Order: sequence, then C-alpha cells, then structure tokens
Amino acid sequence: MTKLLATIDGPRGLHPLTDEQLQTVAQEVREHIIDTVGEIGGHFGANLGACELAVALHSLLDSPRDKILWDVGHQAYPHKVLTGRRDELHTIRKYGGLAPFCSIPESRHDIMGAGHASTAIGYAVGLKQGMLAGHGEDGKVVAVVGDGAMTGGVAFEAVHQAGGAGTPIVVVLNDNGMSIAPNVGALSRYFNRVRLNPRLWHAREEVEGGLTKLPVGIGSAFERLGPHFKESIKAFWAPGLWWEELDFAYMGIIDGHDVRALREALREALAAGRPVVVHVATVKGKGFAPAEEGGLEGMEQWHAAKPKSITNGAPAAKVAKPAGAKPSPPQYTQVFGEALVAECRRDSRVIGITAAMNSGTGLNILQRELPDRYFDVGIAEQQAILFASGLALQGCKPVAAIYSTFLQRAYDQIVHDVCLQNLNVVFAMDRAGLVGDDGPTHHGVFDIAYLRCLPNIVLMAPRDEAMLVHMLRTALAHDDGPVALRYPRGEAIGVGLPARPKAIVIGTGEILREGERVAILGYGTGVQKGLEAAGILARRGISATVADARFAKPIDAGLAAQLAAEHDLLVTVEEGVLAGGFGSAVWETLSDAGLAPRILRVGLPDRYVTHGAPNLLHEEVGFTGERIAERIEAAVAEPERVAG
Repeated sequence: MTKLLATIDGPRGLHPLTDEQLQTVAQEVREHIIDTVGEIGGHFGANLGACELAVALHSLLDSPRDKILWDVGHQAYPHKVLTGRRDELHTIRKYGGLAPFCSIPESRHDIMGAGHASTAIGYAVGLKQGMLAGHGEDGKVVAVVGDGAMTGGVAFEAVHQAGGAGTPIVVVLNDNGMSIAPNVGALSRYFNRVRLNPRLWHAREEVEGGLTKLPVGIGSAFERLGPHFKESIKAFWAPGLWWEELDFAYMGIIDGHDVRALREALREALAAGRPVVVHVATVKGKGFAPAEEGGLEGMEQWHAAKPKSITNGAPAAKVAKPAGAKPSPPQYTQVFGEALVAECRRDSRVIGITAAMNSGTGLNILQRELPDRYFDVGIAEQQAILFASGLALQGCKPVAAIYSTFLQRAYDQIVHDVCLQNLNVVFAMDRAGLVGDDGPTHHGVFDIAYLRCLPNIVLMAPRDEAMLVHMLRTALAHDDGPVALRYPRGEAIGVGLPARPKAIVIGTGEILREGERVAILGYGTGVQKGLEAAGILARRGISATVADARFAKPIDAGLAAQLAAEHDLLVTVEEGVLAGGFGSAVWETLSDAGLAPRILRVGLPDRYVTHGAPNLLHEEVGFTGERIAERIEAAVAEPERVAG
C-alpha cells in the first residue's frame, strides 16, 4: 500500500488531509527518521518526539508565508521531511548533504538558521514586529521551543518583550523533560510538576465554575468579583501562571502525540491575536522503545544515533573487536573529564561547571565521582561564567567546561566579569577547531581570536592528550588571572598519560624536531599537522624544524625570534581563523621586536566552513600535512615572495 508520506512534496500537501490521515503521516515520518538516521547517524530522540507537532503545524499554516521557527534545529528533521527534503534525509550531516540544523540557504521553509538554543522566540518577536510595521508579507509566526531551551536567558528576554508589547506570536513549548541530558534548575522542576499534573488545569476550571453556581446569592457574589476572583484562582491552580504574569495566554497541557488535540489548540492560539504559549507534552524518542521505555537514561543515550546503530527498527547488535586488536586512543573529552576528577581530589578548591552539556564536556565523570563538586546551570553560558566568577571571588578554582562555539554566548561575562576583574577562572573549551558533522554553528574556530585581544588572560592548547593533562594542572596552578584551554573533539593521538602532571612555565614553547631551512611553529592540533608536513618535506629534500608554541598568549617571544633568525621561512599552523589568530600573534610579536621575517600563516579561511567529516573539511580548507607541505614548497621556491 502506498504510504501517505510519499504523496507529500510540501506543506500544502497536508492541508486537505483529515486528522486521522495526518496522524498516519506523523507515524510514517517517525518511521522514516528511525530507518534513515539509524543507518547514517544524527540527531534522533528529539526528532521522534516532534513528528506530530510538525505535521499539525504545517497542516494549519502556509509556510513560508507563515513562519515556523525551530529552536536549535535538532528537533526539525520532521520539518525537513515535510518541506520537500524527504528523499534527501539520508544525506543529512554528510559533506555536501542536508545541514544538521535549519539552514536559510537550504530551504525557503527554514526561516532561521541556528544551532544554539533559546533564540527562536527572539527571532519570532522581531519577525512579527516587522510585519506589524508593514515590512514584507504578513503571516502567522510560531516559535517551537524545547523546555531545555527555556533555561537560556535570551528566551526569557524575548518572552518579556513579547508580553510587554502584546506581540501576537505563538510559542509552542515542546516539553519532553530534557534537552540532551535531564534538565536542571527551578524552571525545569516547575515544568515537570506541571507536565505530570494536567489535572491542575481542569481542576481550576471546575473550581471557577463551581463557586459561581453556589446558591443563595453566594455564587453571584463570586461572579461579581470578576477578574480579581479569577486571578486569585489562577494563582492557586494554574500551571501557566508564569506565562500569564508575563501577559501570555497559556494553553496546556496538550498531548503532543495527538494530532487532533494539537490542531485544536494551535487553531485557537493562532486566532487569538495576542501572545500565546501552547504547552505540549511529548516523549523524547517516541516510537523507539529503547529511548521511550528507558527513562531519562534511555532518552539521553539516544539523543543522537551513531551510524548503523539501528537495524529493522531496533538497536543493532554490537560488533566485537577482533581479538588482539589495538585499543583506540581515548577521546580528548574523556581525558579531560578524568583529569578534572583527579584535580578535584588533589585540591578541594577545584569545582567543575557545565552549561547543560555534562557528557559532551566529560563532566559526567565528575558528576558521578564527586557530585558535590559538579554544577550544571542549564543552557545558560552567561550564568555559568558569572557563577564561576563568584566562586573565584570566594577563593575557589572554577573550571567552566564549555564548547568553544557556546562560550561565544558568554563573551560579555568573559570580558567584564572575569578578565577585567582578573579572576582565577579556567575556561576548558572542548570542540575547538572543525568539529565535523554539526557544521558551522558548532565549529570552534573563533576562540583564539576573540580571547587573544583580552587583557589578563592566558591562552594555551595541547598537542596531545598528555599535554592536555599537564595544561589542566598548569591552568589550576596559575594564580594570576584567567586561563583558556582549547582542545579538539574526537580521538587523541595515542600517547601515554602522565602519572604525575606537571605545571608548565607560562608562555614557553618547545622544539620537537630540528631542521634547517624552514621552521614550523604549531599551536594545538597545528603541531601534529606541522610534524606531518615536516615528514613529507624531508622526503622532498627540505629540512624543517617543528616547534610547539603551547601558548597563544603570551607568545614565547624568544623562541619565535630564534626560529625566525635561524630559518629562511617561519610557518605558523593553527586550527582557527587567521584574522586575529595565533599566526597574527606571532607576526605582531616579532614586528614589535623590530624583526621582519618571512612568515607563512596556515589556518582556516575567512568564511563559515560547511559540515562533514573532519578529514573532508580539512582537505577542503587545506589543513592537512600534504597541503601544508605543498604551500611550504611553493614559498621556498620563491624566496623573494613574502608569504602570508
């Protein structure tokens, strides 16, 4: 029998369908995601929970005239399937394929392109106010926001503005009890209490109606109290009190897997002409038993699916490694997490902080081993840094473990509350460099440039996992201001870890390989690329020195000057943007010393790099040993040309 989904080539194909048919389409979307993502890998659980929601919204709205904004975007696969990209879903997150999140260039139905949480309501307010001012085509505006995203401060700011201005938007609160990991904080507990007690809403209605029907004039007296009476009842009963106090009309709790109920609620909300929140209860991983029936642990485990992790709708059997196979190197994230636990045990002042990414940053290890030294502030990077600042003022040694891309969100706090105050805060920046399939929203390529300009801060990056352990000790031993430590995603190099970490002298580099004509000065992952390039050059008759800078601020000026003086060409290698990056720091340092050597800077281009496997991205941007060697060869062949 032909599936209904096969006949849907765009949102308008949903408009003539009945509620029953739409319910069927939602299930077919879910099955398509399970089959496809289970084979290729990608965001999983949140998408399974949003199938009915996507169908209900697109069945009522006329996208793209009407705007549907999917916060974060890892819940938007059903939206992609329904907006003409059904047959391309197997390419998602692959090099040259569909983007992992919503992407404005990819589809006219993707109204905003964002991979950072909590932004959709702010976009929605701006879109609708622009329409009200007569700009562009008028239409309905809906922001779909996860309950985890509501822990982000920018979401609160947008709700405050929309309520105060009376902006007629609809916020769909997609409440599944967790973002990636279980949500934390008072607001999360409030949502859970509300979500688990839908009787509260009906009870309030019954109390209001019952009191007004009391005999002997009592009921009419209650009725005459009007708004005061209703507000008092609402304050006692209503699960949506927080929203109502901010001038949103609250509707809920709606079963997020019942298309008919969703359409009824959304139809009323869209017709209200004022700010409305529709509180929808969904199940993360709906329709996939290991996630749906595994509780919070199962939902977290299946937030994303690995390639070939699902066969015939069930988890694939694990493939055992061949006997005698060499074990894989540990992940940098794991090395950091275990090293942080060791530092916490060594020094009672050390405290770990995450912004809703405990497993992604390795702090789940600290949470398990030393829970009293672990804090999760929710999707609130600004608060993470302010919290760390307060801890530092009290004599603690806070380590804020935040992805490089997400630390951007706390830039004012880094500038104003940490660096200006010269506080002993450690920024542990996971996912530095090109992270791969998550693409430009998640690449950690700007942190060297956006931090290097700040006074008081020390910047360092390890060339391997052993150096990462030493650098964490170095950062915590530093008592004269903040330290930022960047390290990449994925497997480490495979070197042994130190039994006793040692602090490195701040601002000192290290020569790893002696050569003659060319000096390669690497930073972080740039060191291994430099060593690869040097090996290739040696086979081609060019002798190269390789040094590990270790620090981007302060630069080892003596080492840089020595390398520049003793070689014909100085090459800097970094996995970050060139503008304002490590290479620029070396160039500036030598220029300030009155030196003008030939410098070739190797790094990432002045553009946003697409998504795809890291090896493909490195090839695209020229960040490989072979491509670096080719550039060095060309520069050596033209001795009069100044390389840059």
